[in-house]
Amino acid sequence: MIRYTLACAAGHEFEAWFRDSAAYEEQARAGRLECPLCGDRDIRKAPMAPAVHGGRDGGEGLPAPSERRRAHLARVLHAVRALQRYVETHFEDVGERFPEEARRIHRGEAEARGIYGRASREEVRELREEGIEVLPLPRLPEPDA
Repeated sequence: MIRYTLACAAGHEFEAWFRDSAAYEEQARAGRLECPLCGDRDIRKAPMAPAVHGGRDGGEGLPAPSERRRAHLARVLHAVRALQRYVETHFEDVGERFPEEARRIHRGEAEARGIYGRASREEVRELREEGIEVLPLPRLPEPDA
């Protein structure tokens, strides 16, 4: 297994594990890599320092994640899931009409309210260029899914 630090065009960095470098190349060429923060699919390897392994591992030669790191990741996932539930409970799902409805609200043609839905990376970029505040959120499955 190999771990790469990846970055999207917006500058978000994240880590991903691959079977080998060929697996990374294959997924990158196929456009299957996506930023977990903004959904951007323009992903590249970020500069990385080599990992030095001291011998203790978590099985199969992989470094065991520290308890602190596991706890941090669990808190992040919990917070993102809580935000996801809040948005789904308190905002209106406008689905594929999101860009159109966001523009209508921005121009005062529709009632000002919280909405969520789907938009492509290009649509999000266009909305931002028009001065419309949008926040792409990763869609996480529930833990038991």
